[in-house]
Amino acid sequence: MNSNSNCYLPEPAKIIDIKEEVGGQRAIKTFRTQFLNGNPFSYRSGQCAMLSVFGKGESMISISSAPYIEDYLQFSIMKVGRVTSAMHEMEVGDIIGVRGPYGNSFPLEDWKGRDLVFIGGGIGLAPLWGVVHTAVERQGDFGDLTLIYGARTSNDLVFKEDLQALKEKITVHLSVDVEEPGWDEFVGFVPQNVKDKVTGSKNALAITCGPPIMIKFVILALKELGLADERIYTTVENKMKCGIGKCGRCSIGPHYICKDGPVYSWAELKNLPTEY
Repeated sequence: MNSNSNCYLPEPAKIIDIKEEVGGQRAIKTFRTQFLNGNPFSYRSGQCAMLSVFGKGESMISISSAPYIEDYLQFSIMKVGRVTSAMHEMEVGDIIGVRGPYGNSFPLEDWKGRDLVFIGGGIGLAPLWGVVHTAVERQGDFGDLTLIYGARTSNDLVFKEDLQALKEKITVHLSVDVEEPGWDEFVGFVPQNVKDKVTGSKNALAITCGPPIMIKFVILALKELGLADERIYTTVENKMKCGIGKCGRCSIGPHYICKDGPVYSWAELKNLPTEY
């Protein structure tokens, strides 16, 4: 996408919308952006972009919009460090830098005819959000579509209104970690909900993203249900600094996550060095 001869130079983009998803210390906001120069930004579900807050730095963020949407590029960002904190202070009309896209993507073409089970926890739904909506948009290409998503509390769930709308199109199972007044869906951790809701169909593929401990136990649950390693996909979010496989910050053995990842099947990922 980058029209500059220098691949490290970002393209300027304007923030056109900001939505607060989650408040408090682990605040999450969703930003929609448009490029000032009108350049197209062609990407695939699962890819990332490097966002710049000028004077503060860069941070690699998953693209949470679906590739078929051309009006904006969307990022859902948790406030955790210098750059993301600066993003949370920005307003509609402010300018950021965007470069990319980076990484591989979810192999949707290989999944045709399969039942797809998307499993997310907390902000981990953001990297899955684009592929979920792409699968819904192309629903005729796949079998049953299911989303299992949970967070610590109902206030920590992202995309709340969109989740309710999504229930009209596919099966959605939500959960919170502990019981709370007014909550009438599953109470417990996401891996427990997976065991409760997933049947282990031989036709199913599972795609998961969330805190590393959640992913670990989701994969164990899926294995117990009979899903082969090749039918379980996840994303890796090692610290990515350059985006083009030069700095080595995101390496796992011979792999550079910004180029070879972030999407892996468990069959691939389990054979990488134990540093992951």
